Amino acid sequence: GRMKPVIVVHGGAGRIFKEREEGSRAGVVRAALRGYGVLKQGGSALDAVEEAVRSMEDDPHFNAGCGSVLNEKGEVEMDAIIMDGKNLDSGAVSAVKCIANPIKLARLVMEKTKHMLLTDHGAHLFAQAMGIPETPGEKLITERSWERWRKNLEPDSNPEEFQKDLGTVGAVALDSEGNVACATSTGGLSNKLIGRVGDTACIGSGGYADNCSGATSTTGHGESIMKVVLARLILYHMEQGMSPEMAADTALDYMKTRVGGLGGVIVVNNSGEWAARFSTKQMSWATVKDDQLHYGIYAGERSTKSVDEALTSESEGF
Repeated sequence: GRMKPVIVVHGGAGRIFKEREEGSRAGVVRAALRGYGVLKQGGSALDAVEEAVRSMEDDPHFNAGCGSVLNEKGEVEMDAIIMDGKNLDSGAVSAVKCIANPIKLARLVMEKTKHMLLTDHGAHLFAQAMGIPETPGEKLITERSWERWRKNLEPDSNPEEFQKDLGTVGAVALDSEGNVACATSTGGLSNKLIGRVGDTACIGSGGYADNCSGATSTTGHGESIMKVVLARLILYHMEQGMSPEMAADTALDYMKTRVGGLGGVIVVNNSGEWAARFSTKQMSWATVKDDQLHYGIYAGERSTKSVDEALTSESEGF
């Protein structure tokens, strides 16, 4: 039967500094509208989440693609994952450098190899083999990432303080065929050790999609998310009959009490109910369903516009 398509996106959980609020809101709204555009034309959930995430990778407001944070050596190393709920196929990359859209590469890993996760040098060779153009590292580095990296190097700095401003991006979708998919992409933790891989590239942690229950993408403290396998845990709760919102809250609550970790999640179930929940101060998110756009950043905040109205103000540049 024909389903009503749904897309939900997040631009990262944590603390969104005042001067970046507008850009974060506009960025998730743009990504949700782009993903929904794909779904409205009969496109797949997989294409929709890839398109939404690519839009945020290209947006310097988010810690993914251009605008990624820097590792201890001042380089960008990115992680991304995509998953197809139809057959549980997934593709991921970790510690990749010098490409603009890690999510595209993750999709190619899923579709063009027998593997699920390629890392670092191997991912680089694969990108070359697939003809993905190389982007000079400095093209991905924004003034803000540079500033933060320098501050974190100072002897009295507390990188933990900055980690609150995380900005992993993600999307989940249900298409008109009833298929679900998820995609997540990140630059990781600021001043992280070289070669650090967080939750994003790990199936079941950074994201999970299964047509039998739904799809979810996560953001927040990666190591905590990995300890509880957060994405899979949420779907488990939905399999036990919980609504997306209840499943998300239950899993986030468990992560907080069990390992002291904070984060945020977006969820859609296979009947099109959705949720955007977080235990951090903020998380930018947006969703489109029934030609209605909803979005927010603060707990309890939800703005609503018709898609037509949103697309008009989008073309006028917000």
